[in-house]
Amino acid sequence: MNTGATLRMLDRADKEIMKLTRADIGAVYEFMHKFRHNPDNPGLNLKSLNGDSRLMSARVNRDYRALLLHIADADYLLVAVEHRSAVYNDLDRYAYRINRVTGGIEVVDLAPVGDSIVGRVVPPEPEPEPAKKPLFDAYTDPQLLDLGVAEPLLPQIRALTTEAELLELLDRAPQLTTDVLFALFDGKSYDDVLAQITDPVRAEEPVNTEDFEAAVERPATQVTSDDEALQAMLGESFERWQIFLHPTQRKLVERRYSGPSRVGGGPGTGKTIVALHRVAHLAQQLPAGSDKPILLTTFNRNLAADLRTRLIALGGQEMVSRVDIVNIDRLASRVVAEAKAGVAKRVIDDNKVPELWQSFLLETGDSGWDAEFLAAEWIQVILGQVLNSRTDYFKARRPNRGRSLTRAERDQVWQLTERFTNWLDGQGVWTWRQVAERAARLEIDRAAQAASAEESSGSFHRPRYRHIVVDEAQDLSAAHWKMLRAMVPPGPDDLFLVGDTHQRIYDNHVTLGSLGINIRGRSSRLTLSYRTTKQILAAALEIMSGEVYDDLDGGEENLAGYRSLLRGGRPTFRGAATWAQERDLIAEQLRFWGNPTDGSVAICVPTRELAGDVTARLEADGVRTVEIGPDGPKHADGVHIGTMHRFKGLEYQRMIIAGTSDGLVPRQMISRYRDTDPKRYQLERQKDRSLLFVAATRARDELAVFWHGTPSPFLTSRLVQPLAT
Repeated sequence: MNTGATLRMLDRADKEIMKLTRADIGAVYEFMHKFRHNPDNPGLNLKSLNGDSRLMSARVNRDYRALLLHIADADYLLVAVEHRSAVYNDLDRYAYRINRVTGGIEVVDLAPVGDSIVGRVVPPEPEPEPAKKPLFDAYTDPQLLDLGVAEPLLPQIRALTTEAELLELLDRAPQLTTDVLFALFDGKSYDDVLAQITDPVRAEEPVNTEDFEAAVERPATQVTSDDEALQAMLGESFERWQIFLHPTQRKLVERRYSGPSRVGGGPGTGKTIVALHRVAHLAQQLPAGSDKPILLTTFNRNLAADLRTRLIALGGQEMVSRVDIVNIDRLASRVVAEAKAGVAKRVIDDNKVPELWQSFLLETGDSGWDAEFLAAEWIQVILGQVLNSRTDYFKARRPNRGRSLTRAERDQVWQLTERFTNWLDGQGVWTWRQVAERAARLEIDRAAQAASAEESSGSFHRPRYRHIVVDEAQDLSAAHWKMLRAMVPPGPDDLFLVGDTHQRIYDNHVTLGSLGINIRGRSSRLTLSYRTTKQILAAALEIMSGEVYDDLDGGEENLAGYRSLLRGGRPTFRGAATWAQERDLIAEQLRFWGNPTDGSVAICVPTRELAGDVTARLEADGVRTVEIGPDGPKHADGVHIGTMHRFKGLEYQRMIIAGTSDGLVPRQMISRYRDTDPKRYQLERQKDRSLLFVAATRARDELAVFWHGTPSPFLTSRLVQPLAT
């Protein structure tokens, strides 16, 4: 009796499949279903090709054939879908090999460079050209193979002399070969490529290049076998990333960690994708139940809503039912509400705290302290570190606060903050930072009580969560981290964090180790951008030049090795004399792009007032606009307009960043700290630079940056052009 077959699909095959009509795509799915049920079905006509017992073909429908690798017994891998007329024509063109570094199965296209229509259409008598030096002459064959380059391509790689030839080859080369050669071509050293590109995807055990059965099980062989996910992909209901991961990402997703772990990387490197797949991976390991032992959290409300939508698309409603998806402030508010602590109070935004301190000092007549200094001290140190007493405050470290305080001054500040808190209570209000601080205390007490009860009675007390996954980790405060640490017991796979401190746009600077979250030895970086072009990326990196950022654990983090394989036009940088003339530039740029209103274009400005001005100008021109609010764009169609803070987590085909003038980016108001509080000045300036960096890296294909008057100092001389007249 036939027991059916295992049929998986190599990620490369979907390129051919997606070129087919919807009817033929459906035929592929139907074929796979039939093949799994009975590969010996006469209608499938399964047979070996050209005497190669491993490479086989099977009938999809009248016009198309599936190319399969016979892995072992009843185990097959779909590697391509070809028109029946082409199946036998190109048998010698493709090699199916196991990469000696990653251990994954690769499809190697052996067609020579220049073997294309473009390559064959040449002048009848071309001018002789001087001999050019091969691009990779500085590297030996063993070096290239050690980096993971596909061995069958070495002869072609040796013959490459121009960037155009390289691009043609890499357009059809395996992923690791593409990554390695692009990095070497961009000037990265052999050691850097080895460390940043090859080692992260290296197989953990020795590779047998003849053992396909072992190779198909390795993360480097990107396959899918799940019927539901496969049907969704073939129906084009969601994108490739929701099924397939780059081998570097897959290893991070599926690894078992002995404790808290962190994945960093620049914008567009797939950190959020890794977080989502990590949640799905953890959910698959759960025993049956109806509880929600996994928490997925982030800072912003709109990002939390987006995470929910994407996770449902990835794993389905049943999987998501085991995951608690909530932004961090709402989670803290829930904890406080459960304890009935402060439920009658109204929560106000933290950005209003300096104004409240100013009102408090005026009302009480205390004029010896600056309201903004007290607000920052209260938020970042006292609330941020969940300090419970004056004694704790006396002993507390005050990183990034600039001005030092004597013991007597700390005593004065503590007394003022106690009076200020009582003053807020009298008005029936509190801030989100207070909510987070209260929630952290409650969770710490809850965890301590549970541990004590378990020790005395011997009974097991269920923790709030088994696993916690955090997206945009750089935006959380110390109080948030203390709350999360108390919500999950220390142990394997407890906390999984993704983030990039270069994108920190809030006043949250923490050292995770001091908060009981030790990520030493369990920290990784992603360096390949999937979102934006190489040209836009270069401009964004120029914006960040000269700054030093932390790694959330007391060290420094940089963007070394951060790169893109996508190519496009150079970003536009233009200045105007006045704000009115700059708005003319915005309108002109939109007309140049064809005034698209399908939600593919966005305009980013530093302030709400400027956003209102741009909206009024465009609507007067008859252009449909959409405001980006706290929960994201209010609807899809139209040109999206918002402030820089609103663009976190969003991306667009084309972006205009306007108002990048000195005094707006960075803000003029921070100049008052230059002499009185140099540390704070540096932090505020760094925050504004990060906002501009975030905005620039939202663009996928095209970026235009405008200013009026003097350009922002973040726009270096290598970026800006002469002032428009």
